[in-house]
This record gives sequence, structure tokens and C-alpha cells, in this order.
Amino acid sequence: MKTQFIDLHAAADFMGPGAVEVNRYQSEITDIVRRRGVFGQRIKQVPATGHPSRFFEETAIAAPSAGNAFVDPRTIVATVSSPTRVERSVPLKAMVSQINYNLFDLEVGAQQSQFAYLQAKDLADAVSGLMRTHDVALWNGNDTSLSAPTTTQYYGVANQITSGGNITSVATTDSIVDALKSQIASMVANSNYECRPSAIYANPVLLDLLDREMKSEFNVVLSTSEITAGYKVKTLATQAGELPLIPDWSLGYTGTPGSGTAVLPAYIVQEDMIEYHWLTDANPRVFQLGLSGNLASQLVVVKFGGVVVKGASYAHAAVQVHR
Repeated sequence: MKTQFIDLHAAADFMGPGAVEVNRYQSEITDIVRRRGVFGQRIKQVPATGHPSRFFEETAIAAPSAGNAFVDPRTIVATVSSPTRVERSVPLKAMVSQINYNLFDLEVGAQQSQFAYLQAKDLADAVSGLMRTHDVALWNGNDTSLSAPTTTQYYGVANQITSGGNITSVATTDSIVDALKSQIASMVANSNYECRPSAIYANPVLLDLLDREMKSEFNVVLSTSEITAGYKVKTLATQAGELPLIPDWSLGYTGTPGSGTAVLPAYIVQEDMIEYHWLTDANPRVFQLGLSGNLASQLVVVKFGGVVVKGASYAHAAVQVHR
């Protein structure tokens, strides 16, 4: 047996008379890594009816026209009318993540008792990491159809609203506030649908431009409202009431604001008309697999579901701001 010795100087910070200083660390790991977004926690979570998850949308009620509804009271002749309903579907998508724990590393960590909580933290972070990807894909998933899926990702909410065609473009010299308020007034005034927008989502950079506009043009500071416990956002007075202006980091933009070529989108949404259809459980599930050949413990995080924007062409709108 060949004995090996390790020079203590390699691990010591300082060695001197009466002192040997070795590496020690704080027991808490500094961590402000971004995790979940707000949007995924505010939309409706409903169980899927199957794969795909199906529902009916009523696009018109059984209402006769004025020319058919009003008749001679002594000669009553009714015109038959019927509601208009359309079948819709949402394809379910699969998300998966895996984390492995090496037996040797776990036992070394346990014997050191330096980061006793680390195994639980890393598993929780694996779940949070999957949900972070989920939240980004809710807006930006690259699929292009609900009826005929083309990719394994979600059909993103941003693309669904844009495909609905209810889009307003704001020129570089036009007012952002006026465009948002005008679009919301138009939605509320819709005589065919009872639209009730509930929030405006945009990148924080766009909301900052809006805030500056309100201050410079009208010398007004926007009021705030608490949308979740401890989370306050500014609000905008509209014909649908005070709507929260929710900053969402996952909503990107192109170009450099102020250059004249930047395009910053904002989405006016009726949140109760956006649904996430889940399979088995709305939350990710963790499955522990058997030990592998190197005695590593394998844990797999799985989530099944799909997102749908109901009434994409009338209950929601996209505002594209050029700056």
C-alpha cells in the first residue's frame, strides 16, 4: 500500500505561529435567482377533459334581427333563430426535468454538515426551474396552432392574441397611454361580446416609458394596487376600471428604446378567459427512479398541460409600441 500525503498549505488560508486558518463558508447560499412569473399564477387552472382537451365557444346567441323581431301584433309570424357554437381544443404538452444525486457526494456533505439543507434546496430549485421555463413558454411558446400542433412547446399566449388580429400599433410620436385607453374603450364598447379586460402585461421597460409619459405630459403619478400578497403594481384608469400594469420580465422586446426602431408589446387581457388545462395535477410531480450503476439517485420532474386563450380575437388585444 502506497501512502500519499497532501500539503496542508493547499487548503489553508494562512498558517503561522498559533494559527491555522482553513476555509469556512456561511451556511446560507446567496440566492436571488429569478424563478416564477406572475402571469402563470393569475390565469385559471382547470383539469383537462382529455387529449386534446375540448370545449365549446359560443360566438352568437339566438337573437333575431330588428327587422324579424318586430311584427304586426295582429299577425304574429316568428322567425326561427339559433345560437352559434364552435368546437375548440387544446393539445396537452409534456415538460420534464431531471436531477441526479451522487451517493458519495451526499454522504460527504452529510458528514461535513456544512450545507445540510442543500439536497432539499436543489430539488425545490429543480421544480422551480421547470416552472420558470413553463412561465416563459406560457407567453412565448413557439407552437403555431391549437388544432394542428407543429412543435412540442405551448402555443404561446402572445402568439394566440396576435393571431387573433386585435392589434394596435403606436407610432414613435404617439401617446402610449392614449393608445392603451382607446383600445380598452373599444373592447368594452363591443356590442357582440361582454369584454372585461382585467390587466395589462408588458415588459418593465415599456411600463417605465408609460410612467414617464404620465409624469411629463400630465404631471400625474400612477396609483398602485396589490395584486398578490406583498406585490404591488401601478394601475391605469380606463373604461374597464383601474387596470393593473403588471411588469413581466418574460415579455421581450426588439431594438433599443429611443432609437426609433424598438418595438415593445403590451397585452391587454381578460384573465378569466385564459386557461391552463392540466393533466392529473396542476403542479409539477417528482418521481424517484431506481439507483443507477454508479449508485446515483435520479429524480425526474414532470408536468403535463396546455394553455388556451379563449376569445383571442375579441376579449384580448395586443398593443405594439414603437419607440
